[in-house]
Amino acid sequence: MGLKSTTVCLGYQQITSLSSAVSLTVPQGATMAVIAPLTQGIRWRDDGTDPTASVGMPVSAGAYFNYDGDLKRIRFIQQTGSAELNVSYYA
Repeated sequence: MGLKSTTVCLGYQQITSLSSAVSLTVPQGATMAVIAPLTQGIRWRDDGTDPTASVGMPVSAGAYFNYDGDLKRIRFIQQTGSAELNVSYYA
């Protein structure tokens, strides 16, 4: 029998101001996040350059993705006005 690996939720964040590029407020010990844009699509980059409304990896409203890269480097911006972003953090 193998060992069961479980994740532990370390926090939640909702970002409602995405008119300029924003980073996450990462809880200590978090190594992964589930990221879900609401109401409008967003773009993200994690290469040290801010995304813009037309440049970066797009994610549609209502979709979500798991991110396990450097949580302190990823940044987000809305594609059009009034986007919101929900983030749950895990270890």
